[in-house]
Amino acid sequence: MPNIKSAKKRVKVIEKKTAINLAHKTALKTAIKKFEEAAANGDKENAKILFSEASKKLDQGVGQGIIHKNNAARKKSQLALKLAKLA
Repeated sequence: MPNIKSAKKRVKVIEKKTAINLAHKTALKTAIKKFEEAAANGDKENAKILFSEASKKLDQGVGQGIIHKNNAARKKSQLALKLAKLA
């Protein structure tokens, strides 16, 4: 437990940032799961919309430093492949 005032403040700030990052990461995973569910059901139109939302969330995650850019690129590539298989 920190004793110095500035260290106590850093602990509070880190807790807030951790909660925000967790929320963003959860939203990202949810978007991906929604797309995969639509793709598994064979819903092409809905899958296209959900793919664009998921890829947008991935790009936002990269911009916010939540995930690495190569990780996002790999996930987008995998999702695009699933979308192409529907067509």
